[in-house]
Amino acid sequence: MKRRTLDILFSIGGLGLAVLLLAVGLVLTANANFANDYVRDQLSEQNIRFTPAENLSDEEKQADCLVENAGQLMTTGKQAECYANEYIGLHLKSIAGGDTYASLGGPERELQGKVAAARQTNDPALPELEKQLAQVKGQRDTVFKGETLRGLLLTSYGFSEFGVKAQQGALAMYLGAGLLFLLSLAGFAHAARTPVTETFAAAAPARDRSAV
Repeated sequence: MKRRTLDILFSIGGLGLAVLLLAVGLVLTANANFANDYVRDQLSEQNIRFTPAENLSDEEKQADCLVENAGQLMTTGKQAECYANEYIGLHLKSIAGGDTYASLGGPERELQGKVAAARQTNDPALPELEKQLAQVKGQRDTVFKGETLRGLLLTSYGFSEFGVKAQQGALAMYLGAGLLFLLSLAGFAHAARTPVTETFAAAAPARDRSAV
């Protein structure tokens, strides 16, 4: 096979692959932009603002991201992760000693049984049992709302991370496409300088003799 023909074929193949990588990069960029815009729009609609710096408690000030975002409107996935873990997570631990919505179900059912039995027997302890039941119910409802919001915010964060990964993948595709494009141009330039009659098999011995 002629060397010039081989250079042209490899160069055309490189250009084709570069176009393919460019197309994949554009798709990944579109996905990344969609993820970022969707997360920003959804979080902005919630109108969640971080606590101003002067109102942060000593425990909250230990979280660097709460200090950095103090007073800001939540619009990014990283901010959502910070608020979910460092703010909501912190306060959930103080509501019921770290118990979750699921773990508070047992104490609530137990107190419901005690209240029902006390009503049947006119137990003097009924008011105290009802008070305890109302307290556990209140804690469970608050924990449920906090866990739900925390889960939604972490979902937004996870979705935003897909956008970050897509953008990183797009950058890799663009770099690969650029490299292949330059190599293809170099191949065409080499083909232009190569004599039409030179074959690939004959080119290597010629270079060997010139090196001796």
